[in-house]
Amino acid sequence: MRLGVLDVGSNTVHLLVVDAYSGARPMPAFSHKVTLKLTAQLDGTSLSGPGEKGLRGVVEEALGIAEDKGVEEIIAFATSAVREAVNGEQVLARIREQTGAQINVMTGEEEARLTFLAARRWFGWSSGRLLVIDIGGGSLEVASGIDEEPDALASLPLGAGRLTRDWLSSDPPPAEEVRQMRRHVRAEIARQTGGMLRHGAPDQVVGTSKTFKQLARIAGAAPSGEGPYVKRVLRHADAAALAERLPAMTQAERLKLPGVSASRVAQLPAGAIVADAILELLGVGQLEQCPWALREGVILRRLDTLAQGLGTLLPQLRFTADATAGLSCLRRA
Repeated sequence: MRLGVLDVGSNTVHLLVVDAYSGARPMPAFSHKVTLKLTAQLDGTSLSGPGEKGLRGVVEEALGIAEDKGVEEIIAFATSAVREAVNGEQVLARIREQTGAQINVMTGEEEARLTFLAARRWFGWSSGRLLVIDIGGGSLEVASGIDEEPDALASLPLGAGRLTRDWLSSDPPPAEEVRQMRRHVRAEIARQTGGMLRHGAPDQVVGTSKTFKQLARIAGAAPSGEGPYVKRVLRHADAAALAERLPAMTQAERLKLPGVSASRVAQLPAGAIVADAILELLGVGQLEQCPWALREGVILRRLDTLAQGLGTLLPQLRFTADATAGLSCLRRA
């Protein structure tokens, strides 16, 4: 079965196409990504007109690509930027009317839960109690548990893009702005640390975001070209050093570092400060990168519902709600 996941994120809109079968790992077949930076398109608390227009165009393009690639079903969702725009639901309703694409808004808790599922399936039961951390563009998700369902989770408004927009004014940012942002980040995370550890210390800590990937690469981890099965770790000591070093650098200087992408170079200092804070406050010495994250979690959950007989392919093209996954699906013959 060829599945597509359309992820309307705070930084990018990403269409991931996979060949997926119950009992087997999803095999990536195609990936299409467009950097929209919807977090920066928020006009006060609303998504701007140009932001909506850009999103509509990218969704139309993604649907065309999915059809060309033989996708049987698309699961479409939006995360933090749309979730927190006061007109987010209205924007998605207009896009649905214009394109037929019903894109549901995913809660922060759902993000944490599905990302945790992906990490659990990747590392398996032998990893024991997992602690999974994801630093997105708009929010920070943390989940912990011994099974496939986390017993503790949190979603905080501490995404790297959001923090950069709200706290840092120039390139490089003034030291006082960095200090104020650091205090804010640590205070927000500290409120959640007791709940995240109340069931016991983790046996393994996992990072799933591009922020962790880039920080680990700067610190010496293997490049992505060496494949997903190479172990990649980020030590807290390295994250702490980068949280001090990166804000003092210009974007041009950061771009010269290994693994840093132009689309995320501005928000990398904020990402490093969040990474340093969450690892220190949770007492984590290092984390391991997980190649799977939210999109894979969505696919795995969808395959589970199909295996349980809770959803079947329909013989016509349309969008329909998948109540079990809390998402929307485009299905076609």
